[in-house]
Amino acid sequence: MLPDIASLAMPSAVGHLLFAVMLFCVSAAINSYLIRRTRVLDIPNGRSSHVHPTPTIGGIAIVFTFFLSMLLLYLFGGKVIIAERFFLGFTCSALLIAGMSLYDDVQQNPFYIRLITHTVAVVMVMAFGIIIHRAEVPPNLPFFKASLGLLGYGLTFWWILGMINAYNFMDGLNGMAGGTAIIAAAFFGIITYLQGSNFAYIVSYTLVAGVAGFLIFNFPRGKLFMGDIGSTFLGFTLATLPIIASLYDNAHTSLLVMPLLLFHFIYDTFFTFLRRLFAGENVFMAHRSHLYQLFNRLGYTHFKVTIFYWFIGTIQGIAAMWMITIPGPKRLLIFLPFLFFQICYTLVIMHHARKGGLL
Repeated sequence: MLPDIASLAMPSAVGHLLFAVMLFCVSAAINSYLIRRTRVLDIPNGRSSHVHPTPTIGGIAIVFTFFLSMLLLYLFGGKVIIAERFFLGFTCSALLIAGMSLYDDVQQNPFYIRLITHTVAVVMVMAFGIIIHRAEVPPNLPFFKASLGLLGYGLTFWWILGMINAYNFMDGLNGMAGGTAIIAAAFFGIITYLQGSNFAYIVSYTLVAGVAGFLIFNFPRGKLFMGDIGSTFLGFTLATLPIIASLYDNAHTSLLVMPLLLFHFIYDTFFTFLRRLFAGENVFMAHRSHLYQLFNRLGYTHFKVTIFYWFIGTIQGIAAMWMITIPGPKRLLIFLPFLFFQICYTLVIMHHARKGGLL
C-alpha cells in the first residue's frame, strides 16, 4: 500500500522515507526490466570506454520516477508545491527534454539536432517565467545592481543550456553521472530543507531515489547506461531546480549552491571546451579528452576515477553547507580552494596525458 502522499506536506521523516523508498523500488524494477528487454544498445566504438553492447536508456526509470512523484505531489501534495505556473513550467519542460532526448537515443541524431532540442526546452522553461532576475551583490556596489533585467534572460539561458551539455559530456564512465547526481541532489535537499523549503527538497530526494535505482545496475559494473534521456534530464533538472529554490520556493536558497555542488563537472567541461577550441579542434565532434577520460586512459579504472569524482563532489557538498552560513557575496570565496585544486589536477593530468601520447 502506498504511503499517504498528503503527509508530504507535513514534516514527517517516515512519510518522506517511505515515499523515497517506493520511488527507488519503482526505478530499480524498471531498470531490471530494461536490462532484459530493451533493444536500444550502445555499440562500442573507438571513443567508447566499454567493450560490450550495453542497454542505454536507463534514464527512462529516472524520468518516470520523477514524473510519478510530480504527479502525486500535484494531486495530493497540497501546499508543498510551488505556484502552479512555475510547477507546470518546470515539469512540462523537463518532460519535453526527456522525450526529445529519448528520440535522440533511439535515432542517434547528430549533435546540432540535439543542441536544437536542448535550446527548445530551455526557451520553454523561460517562457513560464523561471528566470534568474536577481544577483547576489553587495549593497551600494558601483556599476552592479541586484536586479539583472535583460541580463537575467541571457544568464538563465546559458546556465541551463550549459548544464544540460556539461552533464551529458560528463556521462562517460560507470557511476560518474549517476553518483554525482545523487551526491549533489542529496546535499541540495538537505540545504533547502534546513532553509525551510516546501518543494525543492522533495524534488531533490526524488532525484536521489530515482537515480539510486539506476546506479545499482550501472556501478561498479555497467549493465545499463542512462543515455541522453538520463544525462540531459539530470542536467536540465539540476540547473532549473536551484532557480526555483532561490526565487519561488520558501527556502530562497542561494543560487551559488548548485554551481559549487557541481563545480568539478562545470570546470572539466569548460576547460576541455576552451582547450579544444584554442587547439583548433572541432568542438562539436565526439572525443575522449575530458580530464576524467584522460585520467581513465592513463590506466586508472572506472571505479577509481568515479570514486575520486564522488569524493570531490562530497567535499564540495560539505563546503556548500558551510557556504550558506556566510553572508552575501563573500560566499564566492568558497570557490577559490576548489578552483586551485582543479588547476593543480589539470596540470598533473595534462602533463601525464601528453607524456603518454594521449593528446
